[in-house]
Amino acid sequence: MQVFRYSGPEFSPYEDGHTPETDDGRWVAPRASGPLRASLSLPGSKSLTNRELVLSALASGPSTLRLPLHSRDSALMIDALKALGTSITEVPNDEPYGPDLLITPGELTGGTTIDCGLAGTVMRFIPPLAALALGPITFDGDESARRRPMKTTIESLRALGVDVTDDGRGSLPFSLYGTGEVEGGDVSIDASASSQFVSGLLLSAPRFARGLTLTHTGETLPSLPHIEMTIDVLAQRGVQVTSPSRGVWVVPPTPIEGREITIEPDLSNAAPFLVAALVAGGTVSITHWPADTTQVGADLIELLPLWGATVTLDGDTLTVDGGDGLIGGGALPGVDVDLSRGGELAPALVALAALASGPSTITGIGHLRGHETDRLKALAAEINALGGRVTELEDGLRLEPSPLHAGQWRSYEDHRMATAGAIIGLAVEGVEVDDVRVTSKTLPQFVSLWDDLLGRGVHESPADIDLLGFL
Repeated sequence: MQVFRYSGPEFSPYEDGHTPETDDGRWVAPRASGPLRASLSLPGSKSLTNRELVLSALASGPSTLRLPLHSRDSALMIDALKALGTSITEVPNDEPYGPDLLITPGELTGGTTIDCGLAGTVMRFIPPLAALALGPITFDGDESARRRPMKTTIESLRALGVDVTDDGRGSLPFSLYGTGEVEGGDVSIDASASSQFVSGLLLSAPRFARGLTLTHTGETLPSLPHIEMTIDVLAQRGVQVTSPSRGVWVVPPTPIEGREITIEPDLSNAAPFLVAALVAGGTVSITHWPADTTQVGADLIELLPLWGATVTLDGDTLTVDGGDGLIGGGALPGVDVDLSRGGELAPALVALAALASGPSTITGIGHLRGHETDRLKALAAEINALGGRVTELEDGLRLEPSPLHAGQWRSYEDHRMATAGAIIGLAVEGVEVDDVRVTSKTLPQFVSLWDDLLGRGVHESPADIDLLGFL
């Protein structure tokens, strides 16, 4: 099945010919040589897929997920739920990005080890669910995952009466002993480092004997739309979460309904492709864009015009028109923007700001220091290594105009760092991403879609390839 159609002018998308990904993941990001006119579809949302997988495992009946994401993060979630006793089977379909999923809840059992990989949703969503299982469960992950903050999850489980052992680390690895039930009640946490701490508790709370009254005690709470997403998916399954005051959520003990749901495309993964229109010029369209959504990627509709884009939504197709683009002689203005609502968009937008002709300040993203890597430090280091002028702030980055040059771009095992390097490579020849394979975390087809974006032609269905073959 064809998922991409290129209808632009006939030009070579690579000035020095196509440079493919190497066996060790090194990839020279292709430089655009003309305006784009591309339309593409994207796989399902990671955030929605993994939330719906958790709720399906806790539901009172079977669920079917249509068009789910198939990536490393979703595979880790599926493996974790299977290890705890949930049946998950693939259901063939005619779609290009992999089969649907049938999830049948079972009795939750322990006696297993959960590999979290580098998936924040697995390490924050599964422990509260695992506390409902019977028996010991150990959690571990990639080496980088052991540096990610987990103290809030561990302390919240202890506050709920769950026996957790972490040897004082406040991080992976740790273990818990599930008794088959969680009493629930009142719990206070500081979720300043990640909204996932809130979502992880809310998802399992309907199964707690007394439900949950959760209070956030910190001064800031990043990525509120992700909490709104969690509340929305719970509501669709018959669980009504109330918020009597800011930073307080009340979840009553409620059966979670099994249901059939179609997963929206990942709008945050759309960011690099839509940003490309501003760099290369021309238009980029994303099909199946939802009219109403809780995904923070929808904020791109308001954000990209700050750099001069024209954004239109025609039916379910979102189009970004970058005009002449930077490659065509246009200039990108500097901007000052607060991304506290959607920090996951920051790497793509910071890469765009690094190419601007004026200074930019991106704030509201201090919590990104605790993501797959310290994204603020990583973005500053890699842009500066290519000749940029980026200064780290407590809560963001300050970028001054400076010409960039060729060089290696380190990905830090972070999918969004890799795609940020691809954006800069559109305008700067010779940017080599050290390991583009990390994009498999949420978008295994990234390289093929990026090639197609730049005019290679029609990309056939990836259904027959091993999306995770390198793992």
